[in-house]
Amino acid sequence: MRGLELPTEGEAISTKAKNDKYHRILEAAVTVFAQSGFHESTISQIARAAGVADGTIYLYFKNKDDILVHFFNYKTRQVFACFREEVDHAQTAVDKLRNLIRRHLDEFQKDRFMAVLYQAETHRINRLAEDQIHEMHKMYLDLIAEIVEQGQVEGAIRRDLYVGLVKRYIIGGVDEVINTWLHSDGNYDLTSMADPLVDLFIRGIGTQQELNG
Repeated sequence: MRGLELPTEGEAISTKAKNDKYHRILEAAVTVFAQSGFHESTISQIARAAGVADGTIYLYFKNKDDILVHFFNYKTRQVFACFREEVDHAQTAVDKLRNLIRRHLDEFQKDRFMAVLYQAETHRINRLAEDQIHEMHKMYLDLIAEIVEQGQVEGAIRRDLYVGLVKRYIIGGVDEVINTWLHSDGNYDLTSMADPLVDLFIRGIGTQQELNG
């Protein structure tokens, strides 16, 4: 039986270089898609922004549709891991909601091109990255539902409210705040909207005990 063969130093460097180039192309594509619009963008524009030859793109992706799908696959895992971490750092449901919304707005503010692309794709009827967007949307809604249910147990969130309605109320509010910020060309601090937004949510779904507390 052969033992485990570890990669040579040269192979390890080659793999890292490939990964670096893969992510560089992804990030360049997001910038191009956000600035020019997905359908108007070309492989040549992406290659130029990434600092690679046009043909290099096809070593990693089939076409620009494939780039978009890969980006959402990668970003879904990355962003949701950040959301999960922020939620797990808090104890109460209200603090978890506050952490989640603050991190959500912060992630989009740090990467405006990603925010533009994500908002554009989620509101498009025929979405190329349908499965990836649906997965991210579901994970986000499930995380909010988890927080809402904890809040109902704690007595902070009204038990008479349907969880499905509450989580869509929350995600709709966050979505609108992000869209308004994007339409303003990002000329104010998006993250600063987190606490007022959560306060607004709690006034709508919180129990009298929570409001008085």
